[in-house]
Amino acid sequence: MKGYLATMSDTADSQSTVVWKRFKRNKLALGGLLFIAFSVLIAITGYLVAPDESPYANRQNPALHVLSPGTTVQFLKVRKNTDTVVTGFFEKMVFGATDNYDYLPCDSLSFSKGQLIAVYHEDGVPVIQSVYAADVLFAINTEQPTTFEKEVYGFTLLNGETKQLSSEQVEQTIRKNSLVKKRFVLGTDRLGRDLLSRIIIGTRISLGVGLVAVVISILIGVLLGAMAGYFGGRTDAFISWFMNVVWSIPTLLLVIAITLVLGKGITQVFIAVGLTMWVDVARLVRGQVFSLRSREFIEAGKVLGYSHSRIILRHILPNILGPVAVMAASNFATAILMEAGLSFLGLGAQPPIPSWGEITSAHHGYILMDKAYLAFLPGMAIMLLVLAFMLVGNGLRDAMDARSADTK
Repeated sequence: MKGYLATMSDTADSQSTVVWKRFKRNKLALGGLLFIAFSVLIAITGYLVAPDESPYANRQNPALHVLSPGTTVQFLKVRKNTDTVVTGFFEKMVFGATDNYDYLPCDSLSFSKGQLIAVYHEDGVPVIQSVYAADVLFAINTEQPTTFEKEVYGFTLLNGETKQLSSEQVEQTIRKNSLVKKRFVLGTDRLGRDLLSRIIIGTRISLGVGLVAVVISILIGVLLGAMAGYFGGRTDAFISWFMNVVWSIPTLLLVIAITLVLGKGITQVFIAVGLTMWVDVARLVRGQVFSLRSREFIEAGKVLGYSHSRIILRHILPNILGPVAVMAASNFATAILMEAGLSFLGLGAQPPIPSWGEITSAHHGYILMDKAYLAFLPGMAIMLLVLAFMLVGNGLRDAMDARSADTK
């Protein structure tokens, strides 16, 4: 018996090796897999690679609305009137880093009597903002507010040391430490937020919805499909009737109905999409189990007294993992499209969460203008990720089909 099990294990390993070799021959499918791996890496690192590391990449500056790709802007960093928040590495990677500064766009900077005059030209019109130099110094290296008397600044360093600077030294210090330049690779959106950062963080939403939806659909679909195919009779009749009822309802309408019941929000979208995609999995699993339940090794398990749950989990499900994996890849793509559609309609991720569908919806009016890329870029991201999953699904299907694969 042990020798038989070892032989079966070796056969399974060799079969998976053959499938992988066949899959690698499909260059399109392999390219799709690499693109998915790259997207997963971007989603995991998230705020570590995004130019805007604030939560949801939501650093707004209306003066910078709809800047062209590649624009470089100089900013004056001004300390916010709040306690400094130090963000750890993993916290930053997952949730982003809290902004401790305001960033004022600044083409030119002048200094007079303790005040900084920052000038930024928006469409040729100068926008003037005035801030106290003390606030900027406080942002650099102090924990106590500074004082200004007779062109001399006195302030306390973080280590407790007191120090004084002349107005000329203050201006030099500010120009050296508080003027920063940022380049917007893909430009900014209508609220002056970095578009590249929004698209990068949006990768998490699309992959997250796809993953949760696939997990929910696989769990429900495999459970109901396996029960219907294995037990048959009334169990099969009832589950098949329930599947047909759900199947008859348009998927998008069902998702919208569930979303309206559960409320708007990204968590509700996760659940709603997952609860509407299990029927395809259940129908596939039912047919596969129905064809396997009369095989000799299943009958042998029944004769040996194995429980129904053991036969299903240990002997039937491992033999249908291939078709289920192909279905999971297809459902992943469908879930991404469905989330994008819901967000476009305003029923999915709510602002400021940067969903690709929400970004496209917010800028669809620019399609008829000279800024069509604002809606085109997130739309391209949706298309490429969906295409990648479809290519991987088709590649898996062909690799598992021995009749269509080249076995040389």
